[in-house]
Amino acid sequence: MKKFIKRLIILVILIIMIVAGTFIYQGYSLYKEAIEEMSIEQKIEEIKDEATEYIKYEQLPEDYINAVIAVEDRRFFSHNGVDAISIIRAIAKDIQTRSLAEGGSTITQQLAKNVYFTQKKEMTRKIAEIFMAFEFEKECTKEEIFELYINTIYFGDGYYCIYDASNGYFDKMPNEMNLYECTLLAGIPNAPSVYSPTVNPELAKQRQAQVLGKMIKYKFITQEMADKILNEM
Repeated sequence: MKKFIKRLIILVILIIMIVAGTFIYQGYSLYKEAIEEMSIEQKIEEIKDEATEYIKYEQLPEDYINAVIAVEDRRFFSHNGVDAISIIRAIAKDIQTRSLAEGGSTITQQLAKNVYFTQKKEMTRKIAEIFMAFEFEKECTKEEIFELYINTIYFGDGYYCIYDASNGYFDKMPNEMNLYECTLLAGIPNAPSVYSPTVNPELAKQRQAQVLGKMIKYKFITQEMADKILNEM
C-alpha cells in the first residue's frame, strides 16, 4: 500500500511538472512571437507617437506616483518586474475562490499586458506577460516603465492616458492635480467601467477611500491628511 501511494504521489508530481512545463513553453513562445513582431524600443516609440500628449515621470505629482505605487505595486522600485510575494498571495486567493480573480501583477506586468497582449485572463498569456516584464525591466528604468504605464492605461470615460484623464475629469494638466484628484484617479484603472466617477460616483469614492487607506498603511500620507480628503468626498 505504501509503495502504491508513493508511486501515485510521484505520478501526480510528474503530471504537474508536465502541465506546468507545457504552459511555460506556450507562454514563452507567445512572448517571443510578440517581441519579434515589435521590439521594446519600437513599442516605446509607438506609444509616444500615439499619445495625445506624452507625460514624463517628472511631470507627475508626487502624490499621484505614491498613490499608484500604494494601491497597485508597493514593491515596484525594488522588484525585477515580478513580485513573488504578490503572486503567491494571488494564487492562494485564486485557489480559495476557484477563479482567476487575483492576478498579483506588478506595474511592469500590467504594462506588458496592456501594450502587447489581450486582457483575457489565461495562464499562457500570464506567463508571456512575465517574460515581457523582464524584458521591460532590462531595457528601461523604473521611471520610464512607470511613465509608459500611465500613458497607456484606461481611466474610463474614453480616457486612455493620464493626460486625457486629468484634463477630462478635472480640466487640469497632470502636474496640477491635488491630493484629492490624485487619489481619485489612481483608483480608476483597476476597473474603469466600475470606478469612473461619471458612471458610478459612489463606487469611485469607495475606491478612493481604499487608495487613501493603502497610502496611510505604507506611510505616504497621515491619517489627518486622509481624513481631510474623506471629508471632501
